[in-house]
Amino acid sequence: MKTLEILGRSGVSRIVIGSSIGQLEEFCNLERSVIITDQTVRGLHGDLFPQCAVIEIGEGEESKTLKTVEWIYERFLELEVDRSTLVIGIGGGIVCDVTGFTASTYNRGIHFGFVPTTLLAQVDASIGGKNGVNFQRYKNLIGTINQPEFVLCDFDLLKTLPLSELKNGFAEVIKHGLIGDARLFSFLEEYGKKVLDLEPEAIERVVSDSLNVKARIVNMDEMEKGERRKLNFGHTIGHAIEKITGIKHGMAVSIGMVVAARLSQDKSMLSTRETQRIETVLKEFGLPLEIKAGKEAIIDAIKKDKKRTGHEINFVLLNGIGNAEVVPVRIKELEEVMDDLCQYR
Repeated sequence: MKTLEILGRSGVSRIVIGSSIGQLEEFCNLERSVIITDQTVRGLHGDLFPQCAVIEIGEGEESKTLKTVEWIYERFLELEVDRSTLVIGIGGGIVCDVTGFTASTYNRGIHFGFVPTTLLAQVDASIGGKNGVNFQRYKNLIGTINQPEFVLCDFDLLKTLPLSELKNGFAEVIKHGLIGDARLFSFLEEYGKKVLDLEPEAIERVVSDSLNVKARIVNMDEMEKGERRKLNFGHTIGHAIEKITGIKHGMAVSIGMVVAARLSQDKSMLSTRETQRIETVLKEFGLPLEIKAGKEAIIDAIKKDKKRTGHEINFVLLNGIGNAEVVPVRIKELEEVMDDLCQYR
């Protein structure tokens, strides 16, 4: 078991890697705690929950809204939640996002922690303090940056995930290797099958190394004014694809990383061999390299991105595997690279 710390404006966030949901009582007063979860997670793991009040929210992006938050506020009032209460989000990224946002805004902020139950949540969604909900068709438009008191990463919870959900999370693990840890990427190249099979030593190694990258970056730039933007590698294109097609986040980010790698190669920042290595690893982890969608719709979504300035957009590229840079890229350059990736022109 390992512990990382993020030193945020709201306090210290402890990330406990290889812990157990059974250790929750060590982190909270159960008489003053409330759990937020969803039906699937409660059905799979509810017998492991500590004895305290449970609020069950809906599943899917349609539940990640202000309407859900308002409904939770009403449950908080019924349960007499106050500033001495700890709110615990047990679930995937949506549960963690909604829990963090609700706790951060109720009574001007109350304590909260997470037990992420998906790989994507363990390596990304529950870490770093970003909490938010969608508004209309815009993802995470309304939110806060506020650190959880703790994040307990229990690898046993991953055993109930379907392979498609594991792949979703591995996209972010690969991303972390590409932007900040060449040794993590090499490990994924060499031991990909062991990682996919969730062999204990392999999964602990990649989750730990992945979290090291994210924690290091967040500690340098919690409010995303510079260094933290590197965590958006693959996400500018990925978010556009996710919005247009509705495919899973990790699948969309995979295609976004291919675009970013090829752009990096075009700018002589990445060798052809390195681009091939990246695409090979993504493929071995069952992640897509191209998309069944029209280029025009994706480019149109990118043009609405807040990082765009005129005919350029700030884009995260690779200056070698393990080293990311934020570089202005012309929209025209994106269009040219995407010609080879979009199966519908």
